[in-house]
Amino acid sequence: MGKKILSVRTVVAIGIGSALVFVLMRFVAIPSGVPNTNLNLASAILTVFGALFGPIAGFLIGFIGHTLTDLTWGGVWWSWVIADALYGLLIGLFWKLYKIEEGEFGLKNCLVFNAIQIAANIIAWFGVAPALDILIYQEPANKVFLQGLVAGGLNAAVVLILGSILTFGYAKTRVKAGSLRAE
Repeated sequence: MGKKILSVRTVVAIGIGSALVFVLMRFVAIPSGVPNTNLNLASAILTVFGALFGPIAGFLIGFIGHTLTDLTWGGVWWSWVIADALYGLLIGLFWKLYKIEEGEFGLKNCLVFNAIQIAANIIAWFGVAPALDILIYQEPANKVFLQGLVAGGLNAAVVLILGSILTFGYAKTRVKAGSLRAE
């Protein structure tokens, strides 16, 4: 038999993560004052799940969760779905650096985690989403770059605070490698 691409644990995480992202984006979104741009706690969940389960999970959670949210609002805004999926992928690419599962998520890991999430937010929201809005929907550049700036900034702040707290908390539940000894 060939090597599995995704474990059962990762598939379940994709389902749970997508559902959480959908619920938080749909029902716990706080308007930012910029049209169609909200403060979303979902960005912290997407980030933590991407950091725990890797790039495929991060991509799919962002893609599925955002698509379901948009479908319930009446239409999918593909540029933002793609940006969320790309963001999840970028976070997941560096999952081994964070050492969350090993219970070693300390200050240095938190700094790496946040540097990566800020860079991923810049790529997804200052670059990809506005560019696709212009290419796909012929939206005015000043409007979409403002939306991207606000969305990326809010997402980065939510992850910096809530994402870091969730990640520290989860890492504390993990047993550190070499911490158990036979008596």
